[in-house]
Amino acid sequence: MQLSAKLTTKGQITLPKAVRDALDLSTGDRVLFRVEDRTAVLAKTPDFLELAGSVETPAHKRGVPWDAVRSSTRRAWAEARR
Repeated sequence: MQLSAKLTTKGQITLPKAVRDALDLSTGDRVLFRVEDRTAVLAKTPDFLELAGSVETPAHKRGVPWDAVRSSTRRAWAEARR
């Protein structure tokens, strides 16, 4: 599907209804723009709270403060990239 929309002087566009319907967008939903070369891709941002509990937490990370989990994960990721 390819549709066009006009950019206003304030840099705003109205998403065509067909696009809103195809992405199941409603008022208040958040979207993500990704720019690849000179093309923009629009995607609906998932509601991560709906995913809560869908992935099991590894035993060694249960009860660990979130900041500590993030720090150790970033450190491990950086070491793996070396």
